Amino acid sequence: MNTNYTLLSYVIYLPVSILLTTYVSHHLFKHGKIFMLDIFHQKTAIALATNKLFKIGFYLVNIGFAMRIIKVYLIENTQQLVEVLSAKIGGFSIYLGVVMVLFILFFLKGRKASRKTVKTEKIVYHENK
Repeated sequence: MNTNYTLLSYVIYLPVSILLTTYVSHHLFKHGKIFMLDIFHQKTAIALATNKLFKIGFYLVNIGFAMRIIKVYLIENTQQLVEVLSAKIGGFSIYLGVVMVLFILFFLKGRKASRKTVKTEKIVYHENK
């Protein structure tokens, strides 16, 4: 009977973790386009391409991590199934939240560096006139 609960935990955990990753990715990179356009000074092609590459990396890292932590030990009843799934999905949700915040910080840091570069270029341009 243990095998049925273990298999059921995998059947529930994998789609939920993939859906969570997809949901977070969709919203993060939909709104991240604005930052990318700002970072790349409205150069749409490179901003969107970079955003897409980050999105692919986000999927690979997070779905890979979800699969890496999939291992479930001895589940003997429905209560244990719910508890194990809560711990796995809850832990993965916290992890996704941390990764999302790191990506937002990355976008903000890139934006700040981009604006600093623009100011430096303007100063150099005006000095050369």
